[in-house]
Amino acid sequence: MRAALINFAYLVAATLFVLGFKGLSSPRTAVRANMIGALGMLIAVVATLLDRGIVSYGVILAGLGAGSAIGAVLALNIRMTAMPQMVALLNGFGGGASVLVAGSALLGALALGQALPYQSSVATAASGIIGAVTFWGSLVAYAKLQELVPGRPQAFPGQQILNGGLRLVSLLLGAWLVREPHATGLYWGLVIVASVLGVTSVLPIGGADMPVVICLLNSYSGLAACATGFVLNNNGLIIAGSLVGASGIILSQIMCKAMNRSLANVLFGGLGAEVATGPLADEVYAGKVKAASPQEIAMVMETARRVVIVPGYGMAVSQAQHAVRDLARLLESRGTEVEFGIHPVAGRMPGHMNVLLAEANIPYEKVKEMSEINPSFEQTDVALVIGANDVVNPSARTDPKSPIAGMPILDVDKAKTVVVIKRSLSPGFAGIPNPLFAADHTLMLFDDGKKAVLDLTAALKEAT
Repeated sequence: MRAALINFAYLVAATLFVLGFKGLSSPRTAVRANMIGALGMLIAVVATLLDRGIVSYGVILAGLGAGSAIGAVLALNIRMTAMPQMVALLNGFGGGASVLVAGSALLGALALGQALPYQSSVATAASGIIGAVTFWGSLVAYAKLQELVPGRPQAFPGQQILNGGLRLVSLLLGAWLVREPHATGLYWGLVIVASVLGVTSVLPIGGADMPVVICLLNSYSGLAACATGFVLNNNGLIIAGSLVGASGIILSQIMCKAMNRSLANVLFGGLGAEVATGPLADEVYAGKVKAASPQEIAMVMETARRVVIVPGYGMAVSQAQHAVRDLARLLESRGTEVEFGIHPVAGRMPGHMNVLLAEANIPYEKVKEMSEINPSFEQTDVALVIGANDVVNPSARTDPKSPIAGMPILDVDKAKTVVVIKRSLSPGFAGIPNPLFAADHTLMLFDDGKKAVLDLTAALKEAT
């Protein structure tokens, strides 16, 4: 009877997880979806605690206390701009936990003199390989995003051969472990090999592709958790891991499409990536960039009938979303139509800009996705770009040799006037200059995003 109730609770939790995923597809329902997902996880945790096959409650409470304290400190101190790094670490911790849990289950069974069933030995090998790749790959992704190591691809001769060999050795050790489940050294051996593979698979992937890598590693962490569920014979973990694994790979594919990237390139650590070349920054910008003051830009915006605001990572860094909201309201009070154009990968994570704009209470109907806003740029008087770079770079359309060639972009260059707020001419994640900044109809306002928007708002009020 207890087992039936626990499995029913897991089924309810899984249903809530699915509903949560569905709700996360829209900013309007995302907050409620998070609560639904959290409720599902609470039910799953309570159901697991009712299972007397787990360790003592004292050990569980100690783990909960330590984990909660660490999580609370991280959550309170993490900045929104560092959220991708945080997600990378959480993915890694999930993978590392799968490795340790599967390993301890293996050691526990052998200590009791029990032979692992075929299903459990296969799942143990899968947990070790996928979890180790996830843990160390996530650490490398974190280091690249945190700029602890260079964000550019770290490739060396024979890297793909090495990665292929590591994959093969991992699988062979896994197969050997299935045949000889009592040989615990095999498990830790495959974990070591998979750990090296995790590092060498992510190193050759450039910083521009790190958001996709994080989504992929999130999928891996789910698959590792699913495999660990089979090790522990825990239906809740199997279901939750499967959902995370499936949703992560789907999101990775969506992001690859939005960035014109090959999923195979990300999956296999740079396989098939081409070395792209292009003009130097001096060649693109020399003598062509027109810097303007807030007062000069206010004169342009004063007569604009339609303005499209394109937020990017610079807005997130300066926390300018509330200042941007006030600017939009001021323009609307003067009869100007204002909308927001969002690129799928603007910022450092999917939905980054949507979250910030929602935080500033900007109406959802004014926030337009790329496919919806692009056809209207030709009828736009002013496109105001705040801290965005690669997602508005016209080289994606015009330069077949560019690293972002073919990547769908926001067509801000088609607006009558483009105003770009940026601290400097430094490149974005792709590491290439942006000819938009040197275009004849572009005005550059060099300043911190929040300060620039506040100054521009003040200049507009003075002109009233």
